[in-house]
Amino acid sequence: MTIQTLPFANLISIDRTSATPIFNQLANGLTKLIREGKIRAGDQLPSSRDMAFIIKLNRTTVIAAYDELKAQGWLEVIGTKGVFVSRNLPVMNPISFKSTHSLSRNAQVLPDFYHRISFDPPPYREVKPYHLMINDGQPDPRVAPIHSILNRYKALSNRTDLHRHFLTGSPAGNASLCTELASFLSKTRALNIKADQVLVTHGAQLAIYIAASMILKPGSRIIVAELNYILADKLFEQLGAKLVKVKVDRYGIDVDQIEEICKKSRPDLLYIIPHHHHPTTVTLSAERRMKLLEIIRRYQLPVIEDDYDYDFHYNNSPILPLASAEHGGYVLYVGSVSKTLSSSTRLGYLVGSIDFIQQASRFKQLVEIRGDVLFEASVAHLFSNGEMQRHLNRSVKLYRQRRDRFCQLLTASLGDLVQFSIPQGGMAVWLLFPEEYSITELSGRLYKKGIYMNDGSIYRYSETVNGIRLGFASLNDDEMDRFAAALAELK
Repeated sequence: MTIQTLPFANLISIDRTSATPIFNQLANGLTKLIREGKIRAGDQLPSSRDMAFIIKLNRTTVIAAYDELKAQGWLEVIGTKGVFVSRNLPVMNPISFKSTHSLSRNAQVLPDFYHRISFDPPPYREVKPYHLMINDGQPDPRVAPIHSILNRYKALSNRTDLHRHFLTGSPAGNASLCTELASFLSKTRALNIKADQVLVTHGAQLAIYIAASMILKPGSRIIVAELNYILADKLFEQLGAKLVKVKVDRYGIDVDQIEEICKKSRPDLLYIIPHHHHPTTVTLSAERRMKLLEIIRRYQLPVIEDDYDYDFHYNNSPILPLASAEHGGYVLYVGSVSKTLSSSTRLGYLVGSIDFIQQASRFKQLVEIRGDVLFEASVAHLFSNGEMQRHLNRSVKLYRQRRDRFCQLLTASLGDLVQFSIPQGGMAVWLLFPEEYSITELSGRLYKKGIYMNDGSIYRYSETVNGIRLGFASLNDDEMDRFAAALAELK
C-alpha cells in the first residue's frame, strides 16, 4: 500500500506559543484530516521518523501523537508494516441539532418523541463538624476561580441599566452564557450547535429532570445501567417510569443487551453515562459507542447522555460524546459546570434541537421562573476571557497528580482487601470489598475519628455488590495522608 505523501507541514498548523502541547496539536491536526476525508480509513501514514522530518518536529513528539491517536482508536499498527488509519474509526462527523422547522421539503423529518408543553409563557420578559469529608467525586473549590465570579457578579449588580435586560431575557438562560457554552462545546466536544440549542439549568440534575419529564410518562420504560447514578434512577421512578436494567462491565454498558431489549419492544428512553460511568468510573469503549449509535438510529431510541465530567481525562483525550455523531436527532446532551468549579455553584446545561429547547424552556419556567442571571453572566465572563480554560488545564494537571497519589495510598493502606482500577478520568475511585466485609461498620468507625465517608449502601443494588466511590479531586496531600492512615488503622 502507498504511504500518504500529503503536504502535512502545510495542512497541520503547529503553534509553539500555544498552551496546547505540540503532540496534541499534531494529533488534533491528523484527526481533522481524517474527519475531512483527506486521509481515509486504511491509509498508511509516514513513519514517526519520516513524519518528524516532514513537519520539522522532534521524533518523540510524533511518537507521542501517534500513541495518543492509537489509544483513541484512530490509528493502528499492523505488524512491521507500519502505522495505518484504523478501518474501524471512532465517532466521526459532527452533526447539528436541527429544528424540524428548518428542514427543507425533501429533508428527513426529525423525530417528535417528546411531550409538548401546553403552558405558553408571556413574551421574554446541621451537618456534624467532621474534620475531613470524603465525597464521591467532587472538584476542589479551593482551586476554583470563585473570586473572579464574585467580582464580576458585584460589578454587574452595580450596573442598574442591566437589570431590566437580565430580568426580561430568555428562560433558557443568560444569552451570553448560552453563546459561550455553545462555542465551548463545539470546540471541545465537536457539538455543532448554536446558542438557541442550549438550556442553562440550576445544576445538571435539573437538566436531567427536564429532559426526562419531556419524554417519560407513567408506565414508560427506560433503560439504565444496573449500577447507575442513584439520583437519576429515583428521578425516573418518581416520574412513573419502569427501570430496565442492563449490566455494566469494564467496557461500559452492555450494548448487545440494549439491542436485544429494543428488538423485543423499543423502550421510551435510554439514560447513559458514557464517560466515567457513575459509580464504576468505566468508559464506554469506542467499538460499543459505534454500535450503540447504530442502535439509536435503527430503533429511533431517545437518549439522555449524561456527560457530567467530560473535561477531566488524564491518560488520553476523551472519545467524543454520542451527541457529536450522526444520531438522527435522538440524543439529548447533559453537562455540568458545577463539576468544573465547585459543587456549591449549581450550574448545568441541556443541549438539543432548537424546537426541543424551546419546549424545554417552557417546562423549565414551570419549576424555575429563571435562574440567577447575574451569576450566569459572571460565569460566561470566565469563558469569554479564557479563565475557564486556564482553570481546566490547571485542574486536570492537579487532579491527575492527586489521582495517582490517592491510588498509591489506597494500595498501601488497604492492600489486598479491596479491588480497584486506576480511573482514566473523573474525580473518584470505585472500590470493591469482599462480600463479607462491612463498609457500614468502617464508615461508623471513621465517623468516630471525625472523618465522613458514606457507608456504600446507596450502591448495594444487589447482594453481589459491596463497593464504594471515593473522591480524590477535593483532597490535598495532608488530607489524603490522614484518611489513608485512618483506613490502615481501622481496616
